[in-house]
Amino acid sequence: MFQASERSGHGRGLLTAGVLAGLMLGASLIATGASAGECPAGQTKPNAREAADVGHDGTTDTVIATLDVDKEQGIKGRNFRMRRLVIEPGGTVPWHSHAERPAIIYIVEGTVEEYASNCAAPIVHKAGDVTAETKDISHWWKNTGDETVVLISADLPKM
Repeated sequence: MFQASERSGHGRGLLTAGVLAGLMLGASLIATGASAGECPAGQTKPNAREAADVGHDGTTDTVIATLDVDKEQGIKGRNFRMRRLVIEPGGTVPWHSHAERPAIIYIVEGTVEEYASNCAAPIVHKAGDVTAETKDISHWWKNTGDETVVLISADLPKM
């Protein structure tokens, strides 16, 4: 079942088309080689960074849509979820793991820094970048700039 904040037939159709267009854009960016910033050379190390005590400050996290992938595709115990995150200057997304929740992030606006468990230096992501968040990643994000950052996140959280 597709769920979204807009439930009218016409609005839901437009939202569905928008979600599909966004997914196709993300897939095409990955396929054409557009990717997010990477860990700087020589900085990739296992357990390079410990969990940080960072809050969910200055960040708005809005679920745009969900899809029950058990009913849709037989993938048990998962939802497909799309979110829009807005990170104000100085705002943070707290330390979290992707051990059980893979995700793909598209940076729509701004520049944001990622502090990942496998990189000793901050990773800079800019508008237009796409990054995959895999089971091997734990991290937190911070907007260190003067402009608002907007991200679109698509993930498969457990139900």
